[in-house]
Amino acid sequence: MPLEERPIATVLEENYMPYAVSVYISRAIPEIDGFKPSHRKLLYTMYRKGLLTGNRTKSANIVGETMKLNPHGDAAIYETMVRLTRGHEALLHPFVDSKGSFGKHYSRDMAYAASRYTEAKLDPICAEVFGDIDKDVVDFVPNYDGELMEPTLLPVAFPNILVSPNPGIAVGMASNICSFNLREVCETAIALLKNESFDIMTTLTAPDFSTGGQLVYDAQQIRKIYQTGTGSFKVRAKYRYEKKGNTIEIVEIPYSTTIEAIIDKIVELVKSGKLREVTNVRDLSDKSGMRISIDLKRGTDPEKLMQKLFKMTPLEDSFSCNFNILIGGTPRVLGVKEILLEWNAFRSECVRRGIYFDLQKKKDRLHLLEGLQKILLDIDRAIEIIRHTEDDKMVVPNLMIGFGIDETQAEFVAEIKLRNLNQEYILNKTAEIDKLKADIADCEDILQKPARVKKIIIAQLQSIIKKYGKPRMTQLLYEDEIEDQEPLEEAPDYPVTLFMTKQGYFKKVTAQSLRMSGEHKLKEGDELFLTLESTNRAHLLVFTDKQQVYKARVSDFADTKISLLGDYLPQALQMQEGEQAVFMAATTDYAGDLLVFFKNGKCAKVEMNAYQTKLNRKKLIHAYSAAAEPVAMFHIEQDGEFVLTASNNRTLIADSRLISPKTTKDTAGVHVMTLKSKTFLDHVTIYQEGMFEQPSHYRTKNLPAAGSFLRDADDHRQLMLQ
Repeated sequence: MPLEERPIATVLEENYMPYAVSVYISRAIPEIDGFKPSHRKLLYTMYRKGLLTGNRTKSANIVGETMKLNPHGDAAIYETMVRLTRGHEALLHPFVDSKGSFGKHYSRDMAYAASRYTEAKLDPICAEVFGDIDKDVVDFVPNYDGELMEPTLLPVAFPNILVSPNPGIAVGMASNICSFNLREVCETAIALLKNESFDIMTTLTAPDFSTGGQLVYDAQQIRKIYQTGTGSFKVRAKYRYEKKGNTIEIVEIPYSTTIEAIIDKIVELVKSGKLREVTNVRDLSDKSGMRISIDLKRGTDPEKLMQKLFKMTPLEDSFSCNFNILIGGTPRVLGVKEILLEWNAFRSECVRRGIYFDLQKKKDRLHLLEGLQKILLDIDRAIEIIRHTEDDKMVVPNLMIGFGIDETQAEFVAEIKLRNLNQEYILNKTAEIDKLKADIADCEDILQKPARVKKIIIAQLQSIIKKYGKPRMTQLLYEDEIEDQEPLEEAPDYPVTLFMTKQGYFKKVTAQSLRMSGEHKLKEGDELFLTLESTNRAHLLVFTDKQQVYKARVSDFADTKISLLGDYLPQALQMQEGEQAVFMAATTDYAGDLLVFFKNGKCAKVEMNAYQTKLNRKKLIHAYSAAAEPVAMFHIEQDGEFVLTASNNRTLIADSRLISPKTTKDTAGVHVMTLKSKTFLDHVTIYQEGMFEQPSHYRTKNLPAAGSFLRDADDHRQLMLQ
């Protein structure tokens, strides 16, 4: 056959473009239900096989049956199925309940078993995927050979398009949709149904992944992704340091990497001499979950090493978003709000079609019963017509003529069994008529009022939240909490005394300077507030009246004399305008607890390691509770007794051992002192021997307690001590 010369544009238009469009529509880009065709065909096959409520079956059976809708080979179908399973752990809410080895999303080498060895069924959440599918809520089309019908979309009752992560590569374009928390997505969809101008960042905090980790939260970047559908964010691994074995254990990793990629990179860095602090790295993952163990050399600072690993390995990885989805067969890159609005419109149409289906069924039923009601007027006549009709074909026409009913009604009456031709049976059937009329009127009202359709969708979403809502897997790591990755020179170590005044002036004074100094220089109206014995290498934590804590190293401040004013902390730590320091603590190992006593009689006992981030002049938000006004703060390394005095002069000696410690920084605390109406906790101090003549008068074995009124003798002693 001779070769024919043709313009390249013509060849591309006739051959390449149809192929490209086919890839968009039939393979790579998800649609508004959150599925690609391969997902949809597999799940619908399992639904047809009764695997939503039945027992598991061999995966090979499912794969074989799916080939009737998806003739692209068993290997491709099974691979699709693996990703949807609970065992693979790729999805926050898997669609397939699996049994057997399905590998792990976070492992490159942990392979899944052959389909003949594994079993599967639909997960219970699929009840929300296929609800009302038999009510003509979505369109059906013939399969590739025309023997079966399959849905073009699935009527998912929640915005699965944002709940399930979905990557895809098409011709000249791609799609990469990250997953979000189901509860947050549903709450946001509800809010948009009520008000389309709603700010989605109020409820949709950030993406969420099945592998957990820590998302480095940049509000500006997240908002850009929400608005444009494109952008990237970083996710870090979660780890813990095991002091006993001097090892770092990685327990959660970014969604976009694998165990093997991390280990390979660490080994490469060790061999090249760029990572000298590591002696060994092992994969200790088992049935209990993922775990990478990193053995450290003696004297290695685990925190500094992790900052290095975040910078040099996939332990910190980026996720690039490209929210490209098919809308009406056309690929479109949409923002999160646009996607949710499109889903709301899609779901509204599904609900409307379901209501219309029910309406027609009810109308058909009413029509039959109205014919039956006419028979009720003269049952004997109906029997006589049937009995005297010679030709079987004339029974229906004769009934039509005799009672003035149509063919459908007559056919219904003619099919009634002889035993049912009694008045009780007919009355029971015709009793439905009033209810059917009311239901029909209600259905028609729903179809005419979009607000009622929205109300139905909202109720469904609320039910899904209640049944399937889970806490976030991926923790948010705010930028202010990110540890300083820049290497810092080791500061010289020597003892210092730290002073802070009520107006927020700070002094770091050496022992020699303290011995040679005279009186403190203070601004007019200012006074000393705190005095701490510490070292130059300690970390300084300055708590403010805005429930924030600013972190610095003591060595960041110059040595000074008490005869000078010192550093003004709001300026030195770059606090917000009007923000004032209310407490400071110095620590080298973050041992002990922070006690915060509030005016409402509560006390929050927070473990100091909750503030351990080794930051260089950074701040942590939510440093303590804002629910009540603080009265006093203490950094204790050992439990002891504290004297609490209320505004009505009641006094209580409380042992801090009776207060349970918390890891949450902004915990509201527990009740320590019981207060009467219009009274408040006024003063707290550390108990010292000799403060009271009879300390037992104020002590208690249980908390909370009301305390006792201050005795005259003790009041005198207090004055003497002050």
